[in-house]
Amino acid sequence: MRGLLAGVAAVALVASAAVAAGVPASKHSAKETARAVAAGLANPARADQAGDDARRKAADVLAFSGVGPGDEVLDFLPGGGYWTRIFSGVVGKTGHVYAIWPAAGAKYATKALADLEARQLSNVTAKVLGSGIVAASEPVDIVWTVQNYHDINNNGGEAAIDAMNAAVLKALKPGGSYIVIDHADPGSGLASTGTTHRIDPATVKAEVIRAGFEFVGESNALANPADDHKTNVFDPAIRGRTDQFVYKFRKPR
Repeated sequence: MRGLLAGVAAVALVASAAVAAGVPASKHSAKETARAVAAGLANPARADQAGDDARRKAADVLAFSGVGPGDEVLDFLPGGGYWTRIFSGVVGKTGHVYAIWPAAGAKYATKALADLEARQLSNVTAKVLGSGIVAASEPVDIVWTVQNYHDINNNGGEAAIDAMNAAVLKALKPGGSYIVIDHADPGSGLASTGTTHRIDPATVKAEVIRAGFEFVGESNALANPADDHKTNVFDPAIRGRTDQFVYKFRKPR
């Protein structure tokens, strides 16, 4: 219990810092978000993945997102389901999580889909879309994507990026949040998306705003000044420690 309360306090401090830096509070109070995130991370059912939480700064970025109980979250291209499983505990019985792969990404979904289905998470829908890029059966509070945004350019260029951002806007409730986390290569535009698998944060910001979003703020939780921004993100010398940006956008009300 002492460890859980300490975690709540730490997350609350992070959430407060984000708001103080100019990030408007979500529909949840910082305390409510902190408790939900701490409980989600402490869930014994995810003990097998908890060892990666510190490296991913999970508590920090979740607090920044403002996610909380009862939220509907769309985890776009969820990889192995790391974030999906955390969100399941955070949003609770009154919320829902959609782990979504577009049809073009079906080959990446097989293992994660089987794993999520085997866990029988009652508040999770995991599926490959038959068509389209981003969609859920109802409007959601948060669309979340980690280390995937740059790949969209590799599979269709700016037209695909524009289509994805438009689909995200449509999928969100008015006032809903769009969280984009990716490997940074400042000043590169889209030139390194297919080589070092990085992207210029300024380009991402411009593209998402162009789609109709408001830029809310950013977190430096995953920043790494020691990263030279030129090494391939899969290189063992930097893998898991790249300089990453964490952006929060909002659909206008």
